[in-house]
Amino acid sequence: MSIKSFASKQFSTHLLDERRRDKARARAERERRRKGEPHRIEFFHQVDDPYSHLLAQALVKVQDRYDVEVVTWLVEPPEDWAAPARALLESYSLVDARRLAEKAELHPSSETRPEAEAVLDVQERLAATLSSPDGPGSEATLEAAVALGRGLWESESDGTELSGSRREPRWRGSGPPVNQSVRPSSGARMTRRRTQCAASARTALGAGTARRAELGHYLGGTCFYGGEWTWGIDRLAYLEERLADLGARTEASESDAPIYEQPRLLEEPVPVDGLEAANLPDLHFFASFRSPYTWISTERVIRLAEAFGVNLRIRFVLPMVMRGLPVKRSKRVYILLDAAREARRNGVPFGPISDPVGKPVERGYSLLPWAIEQGRGIEYFRSFMTLVFSQAVDAGSDRGLRRVVEEAGLDWAEGRGYLDDPAWREEAERNREELFDLGLWGVPSFRVGSVAAWGQDRLWVLEDEYRRLALRRE
Repeated sequence: MSIKSFASKQFSTHLLDERRRDKARARAERERRRKGEPHRIEFFHQVDDPYSHLLAQALVKVQDRYDVEVVTWLVEPPEDWAAPARALLESYSLVDARRLAEKAELHPSSETRPEAEAVLDVQERLAATLSSPDGPGSEATLEAAVALGRGLWESESDGTELSGSRREPRWRGSGPPVNQSVRPSSGARMTRRRTQCAASARTALGAGTARRAELGHYLGGTCFYGGEWTWGIDRLAYLEERLADLGARTEASESDAPIYEQPRLLEEPVPVDGLEAANLPDLHFFASFRSPYTWISTERVIRLAEAFGVNLRIRFVLPMVMRGLPVKRSKRVYILLDAAREARRNGVPFGPISDPVGKPVERGYSLLPWAIEQGRGIEYFRSFMTLVFSQAVDAGSDRGLRRVVEEAGLDWAEGRGYLDDPAWREEAERNREELFDLGLWGVPSFRVGSVAAWGQDRLWVLEDEYRRLALRRE
């Protein structure tokens, strides 16, 4: 085993140890009790992020359901290293957030991004609700974020709108109103006031962004509680579970069901009659041998293809870091921790890991086209991911890769003749180009016909599309 492989195994084993997590949770709870503090959730709100808009709505429900205090920080968008395809991210998030809002029964965002002037206006109004220019906001800030967010994101809304004859936001709490009418006696006074408001907003954004970095994250639409991060409404159920375990649920809470829980795949029977005649399109699986999210989606993707009787096409691409895109430590750590809890939720073994970046990925890819030609592409893909991400097999070594090949039911003596053949690079680049043409950039991503989605937690989008197509063609 190489030094790099051993180090990644040791690091992942320590980081993913559930006993370590449980001890850290216990320490955080003891410290909270010692200080006499409430269950405090820190919410990092990015005004122009539709996922943040959905999370703000859900956190109002969290406050009603649990004995918690939600403090809101205003934050700037992620830095370039954390959003390497920013234009694609911003465009796709509009589509994805609308899908998510419908599934979660929340108020959706619009189909277009809000104008910069409107975003600045909301930032200034929210900054006016903060207890101090460089501190977080309270309940009033959260409810103002929801009210103003509706006006910002919904072009035809019964909620709050922003200017002119538009209506004022309403919320509970004792914070100051964010849209109080002011009649300046002169243009100079109005200019001065606007300058002061803009300065306050910049101070608030700087403080929130610094606090987020201090705690170890990089995205908006995130929550921090007791040493752990949750992103968007997709991970909110983990936070609810922890609060319930701590006894923070209020007596007024009427339901034990999470505010939003990710849909489980294939919970309803598939209408098998007529599927063959329906001639459903292939399931395209854009994947990377280095992606932990690719690993935890692998079995579910295979099951989805089998359930609807469709061809699963593996569209492998180079990992981002091997395309010269940086991934900082905070992102690597969060991805591993998040993937681990998603793996547990889906019953997928996760860790120890031997990071396959570099030579293991390249050698693995050089054999993938051959495995597909042999009719064992899926088996080879599954074998590689299983051994690397749950048994720390070093796929960069002949011994490790031979095990991958043979556990896929392939002949190592034949396969090694394809090792280091660079032909796979052209196919990987074609796959990457198509991925970008779809408006996507990361893995795992998927396409069914004209419907594309990114993320292992969006497989329900593909299932919904297959069900729609199957019903339409009956």
